[in-house]
Amino acid sequence: MSAASTEVVGHVVRLHRYPVKSMGGERLEAVRITPRGVEGDRAGALVDRGTGRVVSAKRPRTWGAVFGLSASFAGGNGDGPIVVRFEDGETVSSADRRRLEVRLSTLLDRDVAFATESPEGATCEYHWPDMDGLVQDGRTYRDEITSWELPTGEFFDSSSLHVLTTASLEHLRGLVPGSDFHPDRFRPNIIIEPAAGARGFVENAWVGRALHIGEARMQVTKPCLRCVMVTLPQGDLPKDPRVLRAAFDHNGGNVGVKCEVAGAGTVRVGDEVRLA
Repeated sequence: MSAASTEVVGHVVRLHRYPVKSMGGERLEAVRITPRGVEGDRAGALVDRGTGRVVSAKRPRTWGAVFGLSASFAGGNGDGPIVVRFEDGETVSSADRRRLEVRLSTLLDRDVAFATESPEGATCEYHWPDMDGLVQDGRTYRDEITSWELPTGEFFDSSSLHVLTTASLEHLRGLVPGSDFHPDRFRPNIIIEPAAGARGFVENAWVGRALHIGEARMQVTKPCLRCVMVTLPQGDLPKDPRVLRAAFDHNGGNVGVKCEVAGAGTVRVGDEVRLA
């Protein structure tokens, strides 16, 4: 598709990869987009040996401590051992899997395995917080546990790429002064600063269209429904239920969009973003 048939809608300002599901990740200057998403993204996860479920901080009363950990690749290229950093500063490599699993199991008070391949039929659980107005697919949820099956062979909840604009974050800050809508709460892969003058939930209008970024192409498939994780404390960010409340009050629970890869390639901070 030629540049003439696309419109410039912004440029990339941040790139992120999350090597282990539900842990903090890495901020990068360039990423390789592969058919399964950002290279090395959600390459690993923890599995509860007692239930066989994949661990997710979406059930924070059980797995919230995972959210305080961060993960990175030792070599920085999305391959090789993954290094997990604990809140006390200790780091343990996945190359020493037994030591890592013992450390994680002690922290979580559950017997967990470190996995780099998703078990067939793998499921996660989600705790819907005690908050009114949380609606998905026409059903209202409140203070209950639901489960879902992960895509075959993957640790993603659904789509392999998550894109977010600075306009959405700025819009939320204006709607709910006093809450910190830091991008880390939303765990995007690509953050885009829209073209001058674009305001509001800009990316809503991109659903069903394609983004051309650097060498990569991605199909925008659906809005990104937010969950309890955006309310959890992490680093200097406090617990804040108003973050999730704002998403449901003002945008149907959505912040950002999910994408599927239509063409592999490298994406860099500063790259122009074109919409087809």
